[in-house]
Amino acid sequence: MAFDALTLTCFKAYDIRGRLGDELNEDIAYRIGRAFAEVLGAKRVVIGRDVRPTSESLANAVARGLMACGVEVLDLGLSGTEETYFATTHLGADGGICVTASHNPMDYNGMKMVRAGSAPIGKADGMAEIQALAESGGFAAEVGGGRVVDASDTRAAYVEKLLKFVEIDALKPLKILVNAGNGAAGPSFDALAEGLAASGSPLQFVRMHHEPDGRFPNGIPNPLLDENQPVTADAVVAESADMGVAWDGDFDRCFFFDHEGGFIPGEYVVALLAEAFLAKEAGAKIIHDPRIIWATQAVVSKMGGEAIQSQCGHSNIKQVMRDTGAVYGGEMSAHHYFRDFMACDSGMIPWLLVAELVSRRGESLKDLVAELRSSYPSSGERNFRVDDAKAMIAKIDAEYGPKADARDETDGLSLSFSDWRFNLRASNTEPLLRLNIESKADAALVQEKLAEMQALIAG
Repeated sequence: MAFDALTLTCFKAYDIRGRLGDELNEDIAYRIGRAFAEVLGAKRVVIGRDVRPTSESLANAVARGLMACGVEVLDLGLSGTEETYFATTHLGADGGICVTASHNPMDYNGMKMVRAGSAPIGKADGMAEIQALAESGGFAAEVGGGRVVDASDTRAAYVEKLLKFVEIDALKPLKILVNAGNGAAGPSFDALAEGLAASGSPLQFVRMHHEPDGRFPNGIPNPLLDENQPVTADAVVAESADMGVAWDGDFDRCFFFDHEGGFIPGEYVVALLAEAFLAKEAGAKIIHDPRIIWATQAVVSKMGGEAIQSQCGHSNIKQVMRDTGAVYGGEMSAHHYFRDFMACDSGMIPWLLVAELVSRRGESLKDLVAELRSSYPSSGERNFRVDDAKAMIAKIDAEYGPKADARDETDGLSLSFSDWRFNLRASNTEPLLRLNIESKADAALVQEKLAEMQALIAG
């Protein structure tokens, strides 16, 4: 069978993501499956999928492409991205693909991919070759022997792995509200909750929007958006819960709410998890991204750890995790990475660790982050659509660069001053300029500098 050459726009820096129909369809998914198998020389590949209506058909198309190369496809069925990561290593597969659009709009879908050992695949380490072959259609001849194997029973081993991250005896009888957003999290959470109960955990759970439903009757699950947070916040208060947890569609990110319904920004969660690990492993390395850094660096310094900065993006942080042996890495966008979870991200491990930390400290989640929030207030990430991101960064640099005490270009432009700093970077996945500002104990200064920079960008 001959294939016409195509230009595929669904390949991004870290994953595959595209509008259904023209950018991503079953024919393209089939090509991706074949290219993945050929580039990696894969013989066994894990496939998982989220709850979107098109995810099953796209996963089936990927499987057909893999089988055309003689691959044994290990099918997880409905599952989270992190379950694909886990199963790839646990089953000794040559790679894994999760068909998911996470929190993207309804008319999108995508894929997240790893190679053997759940190692990341990005533009610099395999993605470009997969894209080139999928576009050219210059595949080798089909071979026999491909088949699909039901691997959904891998979830039991996944739960067993998660339980190793928490000391059950340290847990107090906290009441936790969980919002699965009608995404893929529900069944996986239920399996974990059963494992916790069987191990003697006293945690109590209140579930909302728990049933997987790809129509997303309660909205696309993206708790990072301000407008999506009140539904979880209000439920936490109504249920008198000790804290709330909400996930995105493929639950590789989780978001926290305190007992008063207050949303906990991701940068403070990174600092909390750094504390949790350093309490267990003195002197450990902690990875953070360059957007908001001072709270995490302060905690790591206080506890005798080593803070290491990485570029944003899961493929970058996973590689730094592997290179340095860091026990934990976190992004303010709510991606959290764990050395003992194949250096991959998980949306289930963070809330387990936070529940344990709250139990050990005997303080509310609100109290745990209160000092961090007052000592290192931040703007949160502000996004701007601009015609030329590179030119705008140069404009900001010309204004502030000469007055800065320090500059860093790990990812975008970071300039630090005596009592405030900012990071400005172009998005790797959208046509946006992303700005983050923080200060030392001066929330008014954050707002002042934010107004200044907004005016510069607008002008």
